[in-house]
Order: sequence, then C-alpha cells, then structure tokens
Amino acid sequence: MGSATYEIEPPVTDSEHAAPAESAVSTEETATGGGSKQEEGEVPLVVAESEHPDQAPAEEVIIQGRRTRDRVIHDLVAEAQTRLRDVELQYVLTGKGKNQVLRGRPVAFALWSEAKQEWSIAYIELPRPPIKWRPGGKPLAFRTLTPGIQARHVQGTGAERLMFAFSRDGDPLKVYGRKFPVFDNNLVKHRQWSAVVQTAKPIVYLPFTEDTFDPAFVSSGKEFLLATANKAIEELRRAQIPSAAFRGELLADVIPPQLITTLAVIERTDDKDYVEKQALAFDEVLSQYGLKREEAYRYSVSSAKALGPMQFTNRKGNGTYALVVRRCAGANLDPSFERGATNLLNAMKAAACLLDLDLADMREDIRLAYRANPEVLGIFPVAAYNGGSRNVAKLYRVLTRMNVKLDQLNRPGVQLTGASVTCPCIWKTEGTDARPLALPKYNNENRWYVQKYQNIVSAFEVRDLSVDSAGTN
Repeated sequence: MGSATYEIEPPVTDSEHAAPAESAVSTEETATGGGSKQEEGEVPLVVAESEHPDQAPAEEVIIQGRRTRDRVIHDLVAEAQTRLRDVELQYVLTGKGKNQVLRGRPVAFALWSEAKQEWSIAYIELPRPPIKWRPGGKPLAFRTLTPGIQARHVQGTGAERLMFAFSRDGDPLKVYGRKFPVFDNNLVKHRQWSAVVQTAKPIVYLPFTEDTFDPAFVSSGKEFLLATANKAIEELRRAQIPSAAFRGELLADVIPPQLITTLAVIERTDDKDYVEKQALAFDEVLSQYGLKREEAYRYSVSSAKALGPMQFTNRKGNGTYALVVRRCAGANLDPSFERGATNLLNAMKAAACLLDLDLADMREDIRLAYRANPEVLGIFPVAAYNGGSRNVAKLYRVLTRMNVKLDQLNRPGVQLTGASVTCPCIWKTEGTDARPLALPKYNNENRWYVQKYQNIVSAFEVRDLSVDSAGTN
C-alpha cells in the first residue's frame, strides 16, 4: 500500500467478532513470500481469466446403501458451484465524475441448511480500498447485504482465504461455495472504476472450511500431490535435465518427489496453525488438495505477492520464477509467470529446478551430506527455498554453535519423559538414539519451515507410484 492516498469510503458495519489470532512471523529475503498466510495480496486478473472449468463430480461410492461423507461433501460443493455460476454480483459506484468510486467488493456465498435441507445465497460487501486487516487485530469491517442472515468474519481477506460463518434465526448455515471478484489492478491504480466493474472477473472457489474436511480427502490429497510430483520428476528425467549441484547426475536423481510434496504442504500451512494443531494443520491442507485437486491454492497470493501453490515470485521479471525459467531452460517451463506459477505440475517442476540451483550454491560439505541422506538433510534446501542462501548460512552457523555435525542429524523421534525440549528443534544422533535440540532464534519463519519439514516428510516416504491417480505412468 505504501504511501498511496485513498479516497474516503462510506461507513460500513463492523463484523461481530475478530478472527482467531495468528502470529505475524518475520520475513527476511524470502524467495517464496512469508508472513501469516492470512495476510493476502491481490490475485492478478490474468490468473482469474484462466480459471479452470469445473470438473464433473466423480462416480459416487455407495457403502451399505449410503453415500460416504466425502462423497456428500464433494456433491454439495459441486451443487454450490452450479448455483453460484449464474449469480450476479452487484457493484455500487458512488459519487460523480472524478469523485466517482467503487464502494466495495461484493462476494456471494452458497449456504446449505442441514435443518431445512435447503440452499440460500448470501451477499456481503468488503470495503474499498482494501483494509489492511491482520489476524488478531481489529475486526474486519463489512456490509451484510442479505436481510435475515447473520454473518461473522472467520479468516482471510483475499481470494484464497476469505471466509465467513453464517446463520439465520439461530440455524447455522454451512458454506459450500463462494463467488469472489478479481479486479484489474492497473485500472484500480488509475481509479477507472467503471472499467474496473466492467472487467471484473468473478471466480467460484471455496477456501478450506471445517465443514469440507474429511479423512478421505486427506488420503487422496497425499496421493494426488505425490502423483503430481512423480510426474514432474519423470518429465524432468525424460528431458535429461542435468543437475547444477552434482556434476554428471540428472536433476531427477537429485531432487526426490517427497521434497517437492512437503513444500506444497509447508507453503500452505500457517505457523500459528501448526503450533496449535500440529499434524491436523497438515491434514487440513491435504484435505483441500484432495477436494480441489489442481484448483487448490492456485489463487493464493501472499502479502509479498508470491503466487500459487508453490509460492513463486515475479518481481517485474526478476523473481524466483524467471530465474528457474532461465537457468532450467530444458525443463520446458511455461514462460508466463501467472500461468506457470498457478499450474501445480509446472510449479512443481520449477520447484525442483530451484531446489537444485539452491543446492549448487551451498558449501560442499552440506551438498555431500545431503546426497548421502536427502530426507534428513532436506532441511537445507527447504531453508534455501524459504529464504535463499542467507538462511542456509544462518542454519549452518546455528548447528555449528550447537556442536551438531551434519552426519549427526537424524529424523524426529520420541522425546524422553522428563527431557522436554521446546521446538522448533532438530534431532541429533547419540548412540542408537536421537535427542531433540531446540533451534536458537535466527529467523522465526525459517525455523518453523525446518520444523514443519521434519514432521511432514515422513507422510510421503516409501511411495513409488507406478501409475498415478491421474492415469500417468
């Protein structure tokens, strides 16, 4: 937002309650964007214009005459998408001539009443210009435009995370669909409000909600991510892309698909969510992948303008995505930042290239230790993915001060009774055991990246799918 001068907006009605607090973690030279995941940026219009067509629901699974819960959720989401498709969002312009402004951003929600077994559409309006809302701060102000329906802001402000809770006369209404408009930021910048309204592109996309969570989606989310990562690696193998980090080897033999899948989960897991929920925070992300598949997180934009499921940056053509397109030319990556960063398969190939380039810039002893034990030493490429060589150097210095040698690093174990250690931590081999050692503060976000990596990577290990869920060999 910087020092931009904003027009005065009409008063709006405050929401009832503030959303649960989330920590604002530090950001230092992050290659992939940082901070709380609820602090969002604006989706580029070109991404909304490339919105994928809705996929037809899969064949129903019937058990003892009943649909499974995940099937019910899937069909409710599909029905909500259908109901929202023809919903018209109403834009209100106030003032005249040069003083004309767009009053707010209208958003529509498809709501389902379990008690009455009926659908309804609720409309709310977010203020313009966008409020710089932060979790734990002041309640988000908004208008409720549907009489008789009560709305409460739950989380987020943008296309990826914005969510409300609704009720009518004490009857809770479950959200199974949401229609959100994306604006042309260049027109907004020049205050061409009539053109902003005329070119607005509504997207029908549902962020994660507890009502759409199901263990079956968690399982299918894991399979989908690993299948996509395997496909990305195999495409790099067929292209014979050489490793920049290990001369004479292929990139496909250096970067395991498990490393890519962990990043797809880590990038979408907020630190505070992880601290409070532990493995459940990962499961919520995996559930979204299981339900939404390729559409999951394609509209994710961080406050640092990192885009898509793998959170690449553009920075006027000088960001991480442009770097891998130039340095990994044989990978046949999409040259368009917006298309490439929001396509999961393409973004995973780009992530593999970036991880290899990061490894190439590391000390020789780190690279050799990684090659001997990529799962455990994966903490270093993960640190680099989050913040570049600067964070790798800091992590290495921290381990040196802790008197931990690279070959002593181990996978997480079980803390012994009476020897509780405050995490984030790493695990050091001692005899036949491994004990945790707390990581001193050096970059809060990066420390939690390391912690999350160590605790999610095992969910994807020892999985070599010969045929992925998308039918790819």
